[in-house]
Amino acid sequence: MPRISPVGWGALAGALVGVVLGRWLGWLELAGAGAALAVAVAVSLLMTVGRDRYVVDLYLADHRVRVGERAVGRLAVRNTARHRSLPARIELPVGAGAAELALPSLASGEEHEDLFAIPTTRRAVVVVGPVRSVRGDPLGLARRRLRWTEPAELFVHPEIVSLAGASSGLLRDLEGQSTRDLSDSDLSFHALRDYVAGDDRRYIHWRTTARRGALMVKQFEDTRRTQTVVALSTDPRDYADDDEFELAVSTVASLGVQVLREERDLAVLAGPGRLRVETPPRLLDDCAALALALGTAGAGDLGRRIARDTPEASVALLVAGSTPTVAQLRAGVRHVPVGTRTVMITCALGAEVEVRTQGSLTLATLGGLDDLPRVLRRALG
Repeated sequence: MPRISPVGWGALAGALVGVVLGRWLGWLELAGAGAALAVAVAVSLLMTVGRDRYVVDLYLADHRVRVGERAVGRLAVRNTARHRSLPARIELPVGAGAAELALPSLASGEEHEDLFAIPTTRRAVVVVGPVRSVRGDPLGLARRRLRWTEPAELFVHPEIVSLAGASSGLLRDLEGQSTRDLSDSDLSFHALRDYVAGDDRRYIHWRTTARRGALMVKQFEDTRRTQTVVALSTDPRDYADDDEFELAVSTVASLGVQVLREERDLAVLAGPGRLRVETPPRLLDDCAALALALGTAGAGDLGRRIARDTPEASVALLVAGSTPTVAQLRAGVRHVPVGTRTVMITCALGAEVEVRTQGSLTLATLGGLDDLPRVLRRALG
């Protein structure tokens, strides 16, 4: 359906005023100018008439790129009509902006191809498309847009750093960690007790049974696989600026990817819910979409959220900005379940690395992403 632009509506208003006032005042030149404007608008509408028949292919070489990499794509338009098409313009929306490409006249079956590159300077989820063809007059009085493709998502992943070897001990787990819960069958032996009808005879301790003259069975401590939870503050009041938040997101992404590569249980709490942790690419896709928002969990709320959503976590890594005080950080961490090894990482761009451990709580200051392996070695070593 053709649409008249604001310039076109202005031309129509001018034509109406010119014709009416020109005839009323007997001013032939004014009436002629109004008539000329009316003809221009009518011609612009005629130029939008007709049905284009295209097959449009929007192709992205990769739907996932790292910050700083260029996303390369191809746009191919083929004329499927029986007659030659008129020249047109192609609109390719990219995020909040749009690129305009000139489409020449194409013979029946002829194809036109354009290559494009999208620079990625910030982490984001960029919507590319939908591709639209635009027909209209050179003056822009009227135009007709037709949509040819569905939008495609381009995930610009945050920068990450390799943590191989930096997570010694706590992010690795061979036989599980002991708990205070007792069990009749597990890996960690705890004590002996009297036999009760129904007990598994495989766990009878025959030497003690022979010595005491009564059946005795082994009792074990429950063990659990290491479950790591990474929690990120998304409250803008916790960060000095946007770059500090980007450092925090990259820290969370680096920690999460390393845990997944080690095939350990992982939960990532950020924003209004959990991030997907099935594979590293899906985790990075969700990290690309993270944003600061008032009303979301801040540094003082992360401990409560961990206690509510992942009470069985054995390792908790909390990440926030430089604005909260040490007292506020300690108050927030206080709600993490007892027995959970906890590391609170404060991201402060340019700051010196600092790690302080007291009991099961470690407070660490991170000044740059490259410092993260050193921070982990000191915090988890």
